[in-house]
Amino acid sequence: MPGQRNNNRRAQQPLDLSYGHVMPQAPEIEKAVLGAMMIDKDAYLEVCNLLRPESFYEPRNQMVYDAILQLSRDESPVDVLTVTNMLGKMGKLDEVGGPGYIAELSSRVATSANIEYHANVVAEKFLSRQMIEYVNVIGKKAFDETYDIRDVMQEAEETLLELSMKNMKKDYSALGPVVDRAVKAVEEAYANNGSFTGIPSGLYKLDDITCGWQKSDLVIIAGRPAMGKTAFALSVAKNIAVDQKRPIAFFSLEMSDVQLANRLMSNACEIDGKKLLSGQLDREDWKRLDRTLSVLTDAPLFVDDTEGLSVMELRTKARRLQREHHIELIMIDYLQLMTASGMRYNSRQEEVSLISRSLKGLAKELNIPVLALSQLNRGVESREGAEGKRPQLSDLRESGAIEQDADMVIFLHRPEYYHILMSEDGFTDYRGKAEVIVSKHRKGATGIVTMDFMGEYTRFANPEDRKLGNSSPRDGGEVRDSAVNGENNDLPFPPADNNPPEV
Repeated sequence: MPGQRNNNRRAQQPLDLSYGHVMPQAPEIEKAVLGAMMIDKDAYLEVCNLLRPESFYEPRNQMVYDAILQLSRDESPVDVLTVTNMLGKMGKLDEVGGPGYIAELSSRVATSANIEYHANVVAEKFLSRQMIEYVNVIGKKAFDETYDIRDVMQEAEETLLELSMKNMKKDYSALGPVVDRAVKAVEEAYANNGSFTGIPSGLYKLDDITCGWQKSDLVIIAGRPAMGKTAFALSVAKNIAVDQKRPIAFFSLEMSDVQLANRLMSNACEIDGKKLLSGQLDREDWKRLDRTLSVLTDAPLFVDDTEGLSVMELRTKARRLQREHHIELIMIDYLQLMTASGMRYNSRQEEVSLISRSLKGLAKELNIPVLALSQLNRGVESREGAEGKRPQLSDLRESGAIEQDADMVIFLHRPEYYHILMSEDGFTDYRGKAEVIVSKHRKGATGIVTMDFMGEYTRFANPEDRKLGNSSPRDGGEVRDSAVNGENNDLPFPPADNNPPEV
């Protein structure tokens, strides 16, 4: 008979029938957490960001925590009497076991010193139960042949991302250690004797403004179609991965990896892209290709051409690339082709907003710069004149959140595309030129850099040596104040002098 009683007791344990395991739970710790909140008025504040009513496994503990939650929201005292009274008002006092159960909870603990640790245990058990629930659902759908397996995989990504976003929280930091890290960064910059603190793009005048691509920054590179967004990204990728030998990841949602490689060969070898497509290379072309090919194949550039890449997939692949290859920068071509996961959206704008927030979070998590190409809306096309065609922050497509999340917004603009061949002051010849407009820069200055654009080579390049006004003594193009932000930039160009430069 004793053996039979033990078997009955075991049969009453809650089971996950799919796996035959007892569901993760910690009922005694749940009671300790609830009891601590009723003997210490500040205990709730220590755990309110960790726990929700459903975090508790036992239904009666969920009800008790819900009552404590209501009292705290009303700024009422939390103790045995007030919790008992609140449960009575909610009509749940008898369900939890009456006043005796509330008194039992408070008598189980003498101090709230360990409440944060106990609350973390409760939260982890809840997360484990959620994981099991989601795995069960996905497993059943994977067995069911009426479901498309690709849809099942997408749902699995969504649920995992949802769990991650709900449960990943970062605590605050005291100012002292943060200041120490900031001072260390200044000291390192000073030790570099004025060299860049970030990763140089290889476009010198742009680097003068940005000081290189900075760690944890989200950089948006935007433009209308045919402005050279991919050409700019490939030029920067070539300068970093091939010339500087820094490992980077390039996520291409628009082109296949072979198409990307062809354009990179055109960029690096200075061979017309049409020749590479047709195979009509002359002797000199073959020599240039042969000289450059070994350099390209050895470059630490990792390409992923997954179509419709989701935020979850990107995060997983980026973490793996950093762990295995120590990547220092991520490029994405382009943002609007990505998909977000984890929620249902009322509009595409909401989805793009989540994508941009997720990219900023990824940059902070991996502590590397993330460069994302982005489309602009058609507002540019409706405006007239040389200045009207220049992009503005309001032209960012589908979401103002992109502007908000980005540490830097760079526009690419080719006036020649709109048949604007000369600047309004007559000093700048726009043929074969492109403007790289730093319109937003959270950490520094804005400005406009004029670069050479060689479309046949898919390349942005530093112009020939020239001296313009007070620009940097280094080569690499003209720098002008940006007229985009409207701050002390009434003119799009500096006032003309009596000796205009050669163009």
